[in-house]
Amino acid sequence: MNDRQRDTTLLDVQGLRIEALTPSGAAAVLVENASFTLKRGEVLGLIGESGAGKSTIGLASMNYTRAGCAITAGRILFDGRDILNLSEREGRALRGARIAYIAQSAAASFNPALTIGRQVCEVAIRHKILGKAEAKQRAVDLFRTLELPDPETFGNRYPHQASGGQLQRAMAAMAMITEPDLLVFDEPTTALDVTTQVEVLAAFRKLIRDRGTAALYITHDLAVVAQIADRIMVLRHGKTVETGDADDILQHPRETYTKQLVAERAAAMIGHFIADNHAGEAPVLSLKAVVASYSSLNRAVSDVSLELKRGETLAIVGESGSGKSTLARVVVGLLPRESGDIDFKGERLPPALHERSRDTLRRIQMIYQIPDLALNPKQTLLEIIGRPIEFYLGKSKEEARERVLALLRQIELPESYLLRKPPALSGGQKQRVCIARALAAEPDIVICDEVVSALDPLVAEEILGLLRRLQETLGLAYLFITHDLSTVRRLANKVAVMRKGEVVAYGETSEIFSPPYHPYTKLLLSSVPEMRSDWLDEVLQMRSFRD
Repeated sequence: MNDRQRDTTLLDVQGLRIEALTPSGAAAVLVENASFTLKRGEVLGLIGESGAGKSTIGLASMNYTRAGCAITAGRILFDGRDILNLSEREGRALRGARIAYIAQSAAASFNPALTIGRQVCEVAIRHKILGKAEAKQRAVDLFRTLELPDPETFGNRYPHQASGGQLQRAMAAMAMITEPDLLVFDEPTTALDVTTQVEVLAAFRKLIRDRGTAALYITHDLAVVAQIADRIMVLRHGKTVETGDADDILQHPRETYTKQLVAERAAAMIGHFIADNHAGEAPVLSLKAVVASYSSLNRAVSDVSLELKRGETLAIVGESGSGKSTLARVVVGLLPRESGDIDFKGERLPPALHERSRDTLRRIQMIYQIPDLALNPKQTLLEIIGRPIEFYLGKSKEEARERVLALLRQIELPESYLLRKPPALSGGQKQRVCIARALAAEPDIVICDEVVSALDPLVAEEILGLLRRLQETLGLAYLFITHDLSTVRRLANKVAVMRKGEVVAYGETSEIFSPPYHPYTKLLLSSVPEMRSDWLDEVLQMRSFRD
């Protein structure tokens, strides 16, 4: 693509208005008067909190809206043609061929029953852009460009045989196989650990630059968007707050809301350490030389020894595949340990879930990473939160209702939400409901598995603040699994750094995150993105030099 082509406008959105029907039948405005242009080869970052309209605008740019939503005003010119006037058949022909979408969760987007290669090639074959042999060869070329392992045979793998970062890059290959003019990235690195995120960002940026593809990059992480976007558009409540060059927005924000986002991200980078005030206390949870495996060839947790005390937060950090979530599954009994001991309040826990008493199950609760998968969309909050109250505590439906109302107040949701269902809630509200459901059992220990990784910074800070207040009030012990090191600084008394199933560093947060670092801890810390556009280049250069 020559410079003249790069300077031409590919996408022109003017006065876009998108509405949704509420349960009462009234129309709710999701996006109001959104306007922007995008040149060929340019990347526009869409920034804002949950409910800001980022994903809604990204999907509308493909002439697509979610069920119950409609574009009610404005125009969307793609390559000079108003795509809002396309028929459904013409819209399907456009999507996948000239405009492609890369979702947040690759693991949820791939069909587990089909090979990765077949799924990557499918769109090019169905649109009759390539034959089977041509599609397979282009897929291999893309696997090589994206630095996936064994590109000639990688496509023969099934999704469960690839890591999260590999699947995210495979999804990029799926999007790029038709050589589209426009890519829509929807939070594509949110669920990835920091070191994998660096690799995926570098691969995305190389793909965009080499092929001159335009992109909308949707994210809530200002430091991430700084590495890939030319311009940034800040959104709130469906309205545009400000738009400008990426460096100007990040270094010299004009509007109050943008200043808040920048300040929150900067504060997260600096952080502070939570003192450990529990010295001398007996642990509520103790792990001694714990070993667990998924198969005879795959040892997932090896010789792990840790302690957790009442009112304390122990963070478990590490890359994807390090054993963090597996360790949580071992603690709750979903994956029985092979050897070693786990003591809860001085008593030995049976390895398997079905061997444990109902009271033990009640006292160790878990909050999962993705509320949309953890909550039944057809149940009301009364049913969702009330069920553990009835099951574990033996309360009547009326007693459970009163307890649910008290829990809603505790998690700072209105009592009027009692009969709402999860689809009517924001991401942060859904996570609050997951917290309430865990608290309903009146536990001693709560295992938090990446509970804020998918939330924007302001909402994440609200959830972290809520967790801190609940801990102070109820004396809860948290086993906090995360790849977000800034979160660890703000919440954890102690840290265990895991790599390949082993704990390589363990101690108070201030000790682990202060020099001299363990080499692996240093790698994790150096991989946390900073809010400057040259950060990724510096990290890649350092890694290249070290290699």
